[in-house]
Amino acid sequence: MNAKTLLRRVAAAEVPALRREPVDAATLAEAAVIVTAVRERGAAALREYAERLDGLAPAAPLVIERGALRAAAAALPTEERALLERVAERLRRFAVAQRAALRPVEAPVPGGVAGHRLSPHERAGCYAPGGRYPLPSSVLMTVVTARVAGVSDVWVASPRPTPVTLAAAGLAGADALLAAGGAHAVAALAYGAGPVPACDVIVGPGNRWVTAAKQLVAGRVAIDMLAGPSELVVLADATADAGTVAADLLAQAEHDPEAMPVLVTTDESLGEAVDRELARQLADLPTAGTARAALAGGLCVVCRDLAEAIEVCDRLAPEHLELHVAEAAVVAGRVRHYGGLFVGAGSAEVFGDYGAGPNHVLPTGGTARSVGGLSVFTFLRVRTWLRMDRPDAGLVADAAALARLEGLEAHARSAERRQA
Repeated sequence: MNAKTLLRRVAAAEVPALRREPVDAATLAEAAVIVTAVRERGAAALREYAERLDGLAPAAPLVIERGALRAAAAALPTEERALLERVAERLRRFAVAQRAALRPVEAPVPGGVAGHRLSPHERAGCYAPGGRYPLPSSVLMTVVTARVAGVSDVWVASPRPTPVTLAAAGLAGADALLAAGGAHAVAALAYGAGPVPACDVIVGPGNRWVTAAKQLVAGRVAIDMLAGPSELVVLADATADAGTVAADLLAQAEHDPEAMPVLVTTDESLGEAVDRELARQLADLPTAGTARAALAGGLCVVCRDLAEAIEVCDRLAPEHLELHVAEAAVVAGRVRHYGGLFVGAGSAEVFGDYGAGPNHVLPTGGTARSVGGLSVFTFLRVRTWLRMDRPDAGLVADAAALARLEGLEAHARSAERRQA
């Protein structure tokens, strides 16, 4: 490629794993000050930060109740409301299918029976970005999924909520919306602040301040993940259409200047064709400024064969992985690490973003090696139980022996009291 290429060419061996810290130390330290202030001073600190950082008017309400959210939904133009309803229903159907995959378990153990039950969190806080691109789609993704899981109290937090964001919260079934964002909103959801109750789990995408605050409150509450800038890897061979690949990379690049668009290909000429298409499609793209900045940090990796290309994709463990290859279904069974997988050229990542069914809240920064995306499972706790009707003599003896091996005599005696 010449010096004007948009995607930097790198060899397969030079591709680093995308293991990176979810947030920088400076942001984490500054977010800690905000989180502490909200934890200690509650609603007063929350409002101060909302007015200073989110532009909340002094007389504006911090909390928008369910009735107002439903009214916002009713006030939407018919076509927009119907659009949100269709997307919500697709998300709901997929979440219901996920929930059906998990069932209570009961199994015999020596002298009794054991099992597990599935219990939803009681209260969830769902964050939806409200910055450069407000995301009512994230409201639907999080709230609908929480409701299907059985969460009884669902709050949304979003700064400067637009009418569509409010309507999405109403249609999805949110109980209320906190009109604040950033670290102060996450702190309010974690610790409670005035009318905002403390939640049991906090989910949803956000900027570095949201991510930092989630890292700080994790442990007090459950979180879904620590997500960073968005990523798309397109794995393509000679059968791929360069224009389609370029369009998908640009869809990811326009998210954020720090987004990472990556092409991994077994065909060198495809990389060159994609670069030409990127230049052509950028010419009339309204978000070209953001997309160009992201492309500058992107990569084109030409591999010697499909096996090497798959190894590169697994090393990256990206948020989104698209397969534009001749035998996409076969390759889908060979890749191991990704947040969301899109099998075949027709399976655009944007369909995942906008409600085909699976959730668009996905792990980034290589963390797909260790965590999955948001789902009904995020809102469920697996709780085990044990009933010993007649404790087995062998189990009693083993428990007592193991306790004494660890130096815990009271444990041993407790077990032996159950000796039949």
